[in-house]
Amino acid sequence: MLRPRLVVIVGPTGAGKTRLAMALAEHVGGEVVSADSQQVYVGMDIGTGKVSADERARVPHHLLDVVRPDQEMTAARFCELAEVAIAEIAARQKPVIVCGGTGLYVRTLLLGLFAGPPASPELRAELQQRPTPELYAELMQVDPAAAQKIERNDAKRIIRALEVFRLTGEPMSVHQAKHDHRSLPPRYPAQVVGLAPEREELYRRIDARVDQMIAEGLEREVAALRTAGFLPPLRSQQAIGYSEVHDLCEGRVDRPRAIELIKRNSRHYARRQVSWYRADTTITWHTDAGGVDLASLGRYLAGL
Repeated sequence: MLRPRLVVIVGPTGAGKTRLAMALAEHVGGEVVSADSQQVYVGMDIGTGKVSADERARVPHHLLDVVRPDQEMTAARFCELAEVAIAEIAARQKPVIVCGGTGLYVRTLLLGLFAGPPASPELRAELQQRPTPELYAELMQVDPAAAQKIERNDAKRIIRALEVFRLTGEPMSVHQAKHDHRSLPPRYPAQVVGLAPEREELYRRIDARVDQMIAEGLEREVAALRTAGFLPPLRSQQAIGYSEVHDLCEGRVDRPRAIELIKRNSRHYARRQVSWYRADTTITWHTDAGGVDLASLGRYLAGL
């Protein structure tokens, strides 16, 4: 079956992906499929940078608010939902724009998922007995490339990476390198656009974005999540912005320190996002959304 062409917009947090996706969608009359692992959660709006109700009214967005914060979302599940959304958009004869900074989601959509060896319940049980920082330190030793792409408190992904290494004797990053754009045919024809401002500018934008989230009520949003019973160690509540505010609510840090940590951790995450895409030569990079040729992308989507 002939699959629709996609324009895929990637890059670190704060780079301007949403602004570019909105501009392109309005230019071509298209719809946006979100590839963000946190924007899937209901009730997590401010801290994840979701588009506003007004923006959604102007441009339809898909894969926002699809699970509760206590439900699991995997790359495989994302791919299933994204394929349905893409097919429905294409059936309406609308161009499809995929936008998001979760590299694993984008890779899974375009190339499929590296399945790896089956899970070992015994090995997982052993690893789960150890503190997450200790597991992360081990992963940094055996597979630093994988560790740099995983949040330090993401126990599930850390354990899976260690499990793959223990069961195969080969780092997960090596397996994933074999499963990339150089050896696999894409599942969709796609033009991938990357946004990566210069580091100082990107950090300035990240700091300003965090200040805006605080001003818009991130603390109230976390308070509402806590009232609803959505607390750490839920994976959704370990996301940057939420984890630090939970710590604030529980008295582990004061407010200035919490804001400082959100900014610092966001900058570190942005570096990991850039690292994820560094080896992908199929991406056309730009330092700013304003430098992207919307007309050219529109012609691509139209098959011209």
